[in-house]
Amino acid sequence: MKLRYFLRAFGILAILLTLFPFVPIDHWSIRVFDFPHLQLTMLTLIALLTYFFTFDYKSKTDYLFILLLGSCFVFQGGKIFPYTAFSKYEMNDASVKNNIKTISFYTANVLQKNDDADQLLSDMTGFDPDVVLYTETNKKWLGMLTERMAAKYTYKVEIPLENTYGMSLFSKHPLHEPSINYLVEDTIPSIRAKLILPSKDTLQLIAIHPAPPTPHHNPTSVDRDAEMMKVARFARNAKLPVVVMGDFNDVAWSQTTLLFQKVSGLLDLRKGRGFYSTYNAKNWLMRWPLDHIFTSAELRVINVQRGENIGSDHFPLYVKFSFEPDLAAEQRLPEPSKEALTQAFEQLEQEMEQ
Repeated sequence: MKLRYFLRAFGILAILLTLFPFVPIDHWSIRVFDFPHLQLTMLTLIALLTYFFTFDYKSKTDYLFILLLGSCFVFQGGKIFPYTAFSKYEMNDASVKNNIKTISFYTANVLQKNDDADQLLSDMTGFDPDVVLYTETNKKWLGMLTERMAAKYTYKVEIPLENTYGMSLFSKHPLHEPSINYLVEDTIPSIRAKLILPSKDTLQLIAIHPAPPTPHHNPTSVDRDAEMMKVARFARNAKLPVVVMGDFNDVAWSQTTLLFQKVSGLLDLRKGRGFYSTYNAKNWLMRWPLDHIFTSAELRVINVQRGENIGSDHFPLYVKFSFEPDLAAEQRLPEPSKEALTQAFEQLEQEMEQ
């Protein structure tokens, strides 16, 4: 009997955790359950399977309970299914293997208190990317990075900050009209620049690191969501193909990131390829994808890899793209619905009202 009560309580917990994201509250204590979706899916599956040990075939309550758990598992699985190898690609593979129009990106949250740049630079050098974005860089980190990056990376935008929101952008190719923008908070920067490829094609590059919902700094997700919607709106209206990269402090399957995609029209290379979970590098059980590279339909994937341990709580993310604008129509996302645009506008209004 005690086992039955325990398994019933375990199942109720799985059901409640599934329902949490539906609560229309932006507080961190609710929004945090957007992150461990893979873990919640496995938890719900375990609760469903183990309940059969005490299942009473004569009890209507047990049938209802199994139905609820099964529905929760289907919902949870449906959220993460697009990021498994069983789903189709949202961003296609490159159609031309030897296309000369290629561009590669590497993004890494260095962890400000980390003191070892050697691991980071060794990992980055192994990929030899064209564009590198480091987040959480302060003066200490620039002292360890700038001179050693200078040999290959002629162009740079550096914003050293001591609040864990510093950013450093390095590029082998020209960065035209670089600008530093504070979209929501005057302590959290983003970077915009036009990236000139060797083929003379131009991409609009945006680097972001919005603040997550946390108990002390941002108790709600309003600021993060608003920054992402501002970037989405800018990307949607851009005249050039867009690349947005950085530590989003949000997972790929959250309602905010999915809305970001709908409004911006940018593609998620993870869909159909895998999770490529970049956080938490220090805890294998609690990992999810927080670092992202979203692009317009003009780009296609040649290679995507997660980097090695760099001493940070994040793994780096590396992607190499083929620039194929003639085939963009084949993978372009549909225009955002009025409902999506209204929802994005409401998130911007929430931030203005704070």
